[in-house]
Amino acid sequence: MAKKQEIIDGYTIKYHANGETMWSKGKVNEDMPEGYWEWYRIDGTIKRSGYFENGEPIGEWITYDSNGEKYKVTNRDKK
Repeated sequence: MAKKQEIIDGYTIKYHANGETMWSKGKVNEDMPEGYWEWYRIDGTIKRSGYFENGEPIGEWITYDSNGEKYKVTNRDKK
């Protein structure tokens, strides 16, 4: 079953299977993620954030611990 989603102020918001808790939020351009995106755990805390350019992850991506604190930073730029 596809995740529930809606578009609010140009942001595509997808929900966890419960249909209530936000799973991800970001902009989509021509069916590809674009710009800044965030993903969330089912309890609502932020899990990961990063940027897309033409559907490809770029720059620094941040993973957060269960308290929403910065846990790890990964550079997604192509070498």
